[in-house]
Amino acid sequence: MLMGALVTFLVVILILYLINLLPLDGRAKQIARVVVIILGVISLLKYIAVF
Repeated sequence: MLMGALVTFLVVILILYLINLLPLDGRAKQIARVVVIILGVISLLKYIAVF
């Protein structure tokens, strides 16, 4: 359980880093960051058995 949550956290961090490297305007980057963070939080909540 802990290992899966750690991997999910690291993948979210990696995706956020890659989004910063993309040549997008600020608004598109912000929307992409919010979507990734929401999906990451939902995934982490599954690991701690909330859903």
